[in-house]
Amino acid sequence: MRGGRAGDVGGGGGARPYRAGFACFVGRPNAGKSTLTNAIVGTKIAITSNKPQTTRHVIRAVLHRPESQLVLVDTPGLHRPRTLLGERLNDLVRSTWSEVDVIGLCIPADEPVGRGDRFITGELAELKATVLAVVTKTDLVDKKRLAEQLLAVSELGEFAAVVPVSAVSGHQLDTLVDVMTGYLPESPQLYPDDMLTDDPEQVLVAELIREAALEGVRDELPHSIAVVVEEMIPEGNLMKIYADVYVERPSQKAIVIGHRASRLKEVGTTARRQIEELLGTRVYLDLHVRVAKDWQRDPKQLRKLGF
Repeated sequence: MRGGRAGDVGGGGGARPYRAGFACFVGRPNAGKSTLTNAIVGTKIAITSNKPQTTRHVIRAVLHRPESQLVLVDTPGLHRPRTLLGERLNDLVRSTWSEVDVIGLCIPADEPVGRGDRFITGELAELKATVLAVVTKTDLVDKKRLAEQLLAVSELGEFAAVVPVSAVSGHQLDTLVDVMTGYLPESPQLYPDDMLTDDPEQVLVAELIREAALEGVRDELPHSIAVVVEEMIPEGNLMKIYADVYVERPSQKAIVIGHRASRLKEVGTTARRQIEELLGTRVYLDLHVRVAKDWQRDPKQLRKLGF
């Protein structure tokens, strides 16, 4: 994972050694992992949704500080796979876990510790990374409930630290970053100063379109939606983007398009706004919905869609 080293910049002279390395947040679906990544980096890099299994690609976000560089890797959630796509996502998660320096196990403050949390804690026990417990969504509970949850979480396993945070209010985010960077190895800077993510723009654009398409659709749809950005063509101060939204069945296509294409228009407007923010330029977005029958179970289709 220590690919893109950008030379030995920012060595930092002085008492504190410069630290740089990789970290990721893990946890059951909806534990607040992507929201936390976005809040720490201060910009939208991982997509968030109230649907489980939203993240599908490993996205790296880089947090620059004078004495450290924290590369946050946003991975899909680990889950019990029902399809070939599910198996591939789990493989991706495990290979990422084995390569990072620090792992933050996210457990929401407002939900009891459950089987899923115990399962993931067990999986993490085998790894060489430093494991922290991060109690998320602290803005949703009172002090008494939070104290009880911190105790329950600390009894789950051997953690280097237990840190309560709220991505929404920003409470303790800096503390969490301090704790995480403290466990990174001494290392030269890994990425250039101006780099926020090493993900190609096309992947980020596709993810933003997929997030917009996920909003408000029925529960059975999220896993069936994939987005491929076919072309991004800059023309003066305008970026023309042509993208295809893939679903598995004609009935799903009808849901995504909506009555008289009303939903698709809404998806286009929402996605375009987010993409303009990401790219810092005006965007023309051309969206088409296509059916790729049962693509989650078909190796050939999975390859075509980038899995």
